[in-house]
Amino acid sequence: MKLSARNILPGRVIAVTKGTTTAHVKIELAPGLVVFSAITNEAVDDLALKVGDSVSAVIKSSDVMIGK
Repeated sequence: MKLSARNILPGRVIAVTKGTTTAHVKIELAPGLVVFSAITNEAVDDLALKVGDSVSAVIKSSDVMIGK
């Protein structure tokens, strides 16, 4: 599969928390480096996501905010 996104970060699922309609997926990219994704419960089911799975966080955005 080809994607237009330039930021494809491999990692491992360390938590999946389903809500009413949305799930929060926690992905560890490297020890101590974690990103979170909010996706639909249906997407979690379709991908059969579970803790320990190898995944890629695909980030496409025209804005990157930086705080200090």
